[in-house]
Amino acid sequence: MIRILGLVAALMCVAPALAQPLPPNLDKQNAIVIDTTKGRVVIKLRTDLAPKHAERIKQLARDGFYNNVPFHRVMAGFMAQTGDGQNFNGTGGSKYPNLKAEFSNVPFKRGVVGMARASSPDSANSQFFICFADASFLNGKYTVVGDVVSGMDVVDKLKKAPPGSQSGTVTDPDKMVKVQVASDIK
Repeated sequence: MIRILGLVAALMCVAPALAQPLPPNLDKQNAIVIDTTKGRVVIKLRTDLAPKHAERIKQLARDGFYNNVPFHRVMAGFMAQTGDGQNFNGTGGSKYPNLKAEFSNVPFKRGVVGMARASSPDSANSQFFICFADASFLNGKYTVVGDVVSGMDVVDKLKKAPPGSQSGTVTDPDKMVKVQVASDIK
């Protein structure tokens, strides 16, 4: 019964987002649509900069790996991180191997999506983050994989870690309810 109520609540949160049209001139083959507990976010994947990372995100979306995954680390003025569909807390990755870095000269600024990684530059796997503001200290050190083209206001509404939190860990975080490649949406 609790599961059914949870499903109904999740569908009620996602239903308004499903009715939203996608941005015009969007390359639907290279975009992901994230329906969150706060609304819809559309990300244009930068296949020109990071083709292997973009393909990984599309594969994981098609696998359903990102569905119901929390934004486990959200730091006001910095970024919102998600994508751990294994452990749901930022410590996991996918069943696929880590990716070799695809660094570029594109700066990290508001709305830029980057791949999260461990200390090794070649350790990105499934997790990614969306910048709330300029983060130039990440330039050339993390892979830029996309840009938010719609829904940055939704990202701004995500529940954030308490002020002063060094880890940015969020208690009872918002989630990516459903993640799809835009061309797969029927």
